[in-house]
Amino acid sequence: MPESQKLLLSIVELGGYPDFTALYERLGFRVEKQTSMRKVLQFLKKNTPAVIVAEFNFQSDFRDRTSSLESMMAVVQRTPDTRVVVFYDREYAHQLARLTERFPLLLTLSFPIAESDVEGALGKQSA
Repeated sequence: MPESQKLLLSIVELGGYPDFTALYERLGFRVEKQTSMRKVLQFLKKNTPAVIVAEFNFQSDFRDRTSSLESMMAVVQRTPDTRVVVFYDREYAHQLARLTERFPLLLTLSFPIAESDVEGALGKQSA
């Protein structure tokens, strides 16, 4: 793969939606997949993706946060050119709103996720 391709980090902790890897690659991204936030934080120490696609998994047992996504966003905010797309369940939209108040996100997409919505969100990022 050409090194000039922009890096897209795909974080799939729970899944339950289509694998969009082929779409990401068709849009010209080099794709890295991670399945745990611990691994994501290690990855971000050495890499700066152009785009991160992640899930918002509300965790009610966290006292001071809504999800582990906040840990990632604290790191990503140091790289202002990195854009984030977050997939979420509408049931947790009000918790996600707390996160988006603190951290700017490129786009939030609610389940079920349509490939055309992902393509629209990422099409301009791959150029």
